Amino acid sequence: MQHEDSSSKSMHNKFIPYCFFLLLVAGIISLQAKTGRELWLPATALSTVKVYMPSGKSSPTLELAKQVLIEGWQDRENNSIKLKISRDKRLSEQGYSLSPGCITAKTHQGLLYGAYEYLRRRQIGLSLELPFSNPSYQRRLLNHWDNLDGSIERGYAGRSIFWKGKQSMEPTAEDRERWRTYAAINASIGINGAVLNNVNAPPEALSLPVLKRAAAIADELRPYGMVSYLSINFSTPMRLGGLKTADPLDPEVVDWWRAKIREIYSLIPDFGGFLVKASSEGMPGPGDFGRSHAQGANMLAELLKPYHGILMWRAFVYKPSDNDRAKQAYEEFMPLDGQFCDNVVVQIKNGPIDFQPREPFSPLFGALRKTAVLPELQITQEYLGQEHQLAYLGGLWEEFLQSDTYQSGPGSTVARCTDGSLFDQSLTAIAGVSNIGSDSNWCGHPFAGANWYAFGRLAWNNRASAAGIAEEWLRLTFEPTQSPKSNSLSDESPALDNDPASDRKNGNWEKEFLQPVLSMMLRSREAVVNYMMPLGLHHLFALDHHYGPGPWYDSPRQRKDWTPPYYHQADAKGIGFDRSSGGSNAVAQYREPLRSQFDNPNTCPENLLLWFHHLPWEYRLQNGNSLWEELCRRYDAGLQEVRRFQLIWDNMENRVDSGIFIQVQTKLRRQARDAQVWKDACLLYFQSINQLPFPEDMERPVHDLEVLKKTDMRYFMNR
Repeated sequence: MQHEDSSSKSMHNKFIPYCFFLLLVAGIISLQAKTGRELWLPATALSTVKVYMPSGKSSPTLELAKQVLIEGWQDRENNSIKLKISRDKRLSEQGYSLSPGCITAKTHQGLLYGAYEYLRRRQIGLSLELPFSNPSYQRRLLNHWDNLDGSIERGYAGRSIFWKGKQSMEPTAEDRERWRTYAAINASIGINGAVLNNVNAPPEALSLPVLKRAAAIADELRPYGMVSYLSINFSTPMRLGGLKTADPLDPEVVDWWRAKIREIYSLIPDFGGFLVKASSEGMPGPGDFGRSHAQGANMLAELLKPYHGILMWRAFVYKPSDNDRAKQAYEEFMPLDGQFCDNVVVQIKNGPIDFQPREPFSPLFGALRKTAVLPELQITQEYLGQEHQLAYLGGLWEEFLQSDTYQSGPGSTVARCTDGSLFDQSLTAIAGVSNIGSDSNWCGHPFAGANWYAFGRLAWNNRASAAGIAEEWLRLTFEPTQSPKSNSLSDESPALDNDPASDRKNGNWEKEFLQPVLSMMLRSREAVVNYMMPLGLHHLFALDHHYGPGPWYDSPRQRKDWTPPYYHQADAKGIGFDRSSGGSNAVAQYREPLRSQFDNPNTCPENLLLWFHHLPWEYRLQNGNSLWEELCRRYDAGLQEVRRFQLIWDNMENRVDSGIFIQVQTKLRRQARDAQVWKDACLLYFQSINQLPFPEDMERPVHDLEVLKKTDMRYFMNR
């Protein structure tokens, strides 16, 4: 992660090699996309600008706002801009307003966000009139699953940018520069916090050498408005402190935590607080000592409160007490509603299971009315092809945020249930599990950066359009020149009437690049859902790596709720998990009219049909196809879609950087191959159960089921 203070000669040293590159290839740059670590950051300045600073005390953040504008100024006609502090009540503490030649905010942090937005709008041709832009959530965090040894759990983009092992705790100049660049990228999209280590935290995460390195990271992030947090192990007082218990009500345990928290704040004065994963996947929790989630969370929260720290307590739990794992979080946390301290926020994954390609929203959203809740989204693509496959996730998150819970009548969307607009929630937050690593482009796949970008933009405005955000990202990342744009971006503001860079024409760029590539991005996630798990199927992955298919995998030595047959329930009669009132009754956790809608297969959304119902293979869908026919066609449609993506991208060779072109082309080739494996493995396996023929007009599988069953799916991953 990266950060820089006001004394630095350049806030964006990352721009230096990029600018040099621009000078070298100025004659052909119109065909080049951005490469490397600059991602979507402002383009290199086209002209000089005078920045008029607000009166009063300066700060590193304010100086950064000034430097951002100087290094990215795009306006050849106007050469001045004013930064203004205002106490306008319509502005939140981090919000801003824009007008031509002026950025207004309550705080220096707001001015920094406004500076990035001003340049972004200038670069892509949007109006510079923006009355008030306030973030939907106070805290907009990245959760890094980085381990202290430098590895990353579910990391697909190289090694950790924070940790290198216990022998390498002293920060280098290179470390600090990388953290500053990371911080600048996040500030440009309004992300204001980072949990620096894995939720599966060892006790050593709170050892002094680790805390000192965390303090160094925090020093670099701070000027960019980013706050640092740490994941902790609940049993740390025992394993690091030598106590006999970690019982949250034990006075010695409380004293140990009090001293440790005091130590942390002596090193990191603005430390944000803790993230806790308790009672899940072998991680200890208060239940191990006969205490509730609320008792465990409140002990830590009370100790953090004098320092204005918060406690994020994950609701990802599954110590099975029911035959349906999807019900577990609701059953454990609903009885505790109203029992948590006001600086505790319960962090809930978007769906009831675990970041599946498609899930219904977790029924805890809106049901927990007296408890602050925090949506947890996964940017990492753990279950969506990882770094190998194109899957733009903006649509997934928009679908989730705009889902109506009906908890306070129609219009009670997840967004409104979590951002404080519906319930009296003084603490609001949202988190994205990071896909960031040491790879040259941070994210592994050139298009995976769009998911990082989309998370930040939706965290700032949870009602934004995923399509608009994708278009915005494409323009910032690939557009060769500035020219007037059509009014089709995320905030639907009018285009500039007079773009000073419009003399640099880009020909048919919008028609020949933007429109087809945007369409490809917007269709990509649904394509993945189709060739992996259509119609509400879920968790059909091979064991451990969550990449390839393994619908047949079962073992008497494995917990049933960790195996695919537990979820698909396929037998000779039908397929799907029965969560209706006649099955596990998970539908009862949703409010009417959703409860009845999900309970009836005739009204249940077809994309969730097999999530809630076990249905006969002959069941007829609305289009007249049998369930088996529709499954076959969905799997085949996903494969065919990826092949179309290949054709689209092949036409972009002369419009993007050659290295990026080849990288994306190679990944799409692999994605098409792996989509074929997914289709063949699932359909051949299900056919071995139901003995039904494939539709006559469907392309036949090319693999052999028995070979697939005997082949570790990592073979296909590594080819």
